[in-house]
Amino acid sequence: MKKLAVIGDPEFNVGFMLAGVTEHYDVKSDEDLVKAVQDVLDRDDIGVVIIRHDYMRKLPPTLKRLIDERVEPTFVSVGGTGGVEEIREKIRKAIGVDLWR
Repeated sequence: MKKLAVIGDPEFNVGFMLAGVTEHYDVKSDEDLVKAVQDVLDRDDIGVVIIRHDYMRKLPPTLKRLIDERVEPTFVSVGGTGGVEEIREKIRKAIGVDLWR
């Protein structure tokens, strides 16, 4: 069974921790962010990664492209614009079907 991971600052992560998410990465610098993303990409047990929207925008272009090219783990950014449409596109990409049609 695949796990859910969260990448964000400690305040962002605490809500997910209270909800039972055990895989969390506390980011305090841009270096921490890159290390956290690389770590979840290297793991086979992570299926979905929730990441702060502004952190997703900070990633280097090569890392963003790697995330976009992979089906798993699926990255979902929250806390910014995009919301439902972004999640819709991620689901369509992951399973090949647009569930909203």
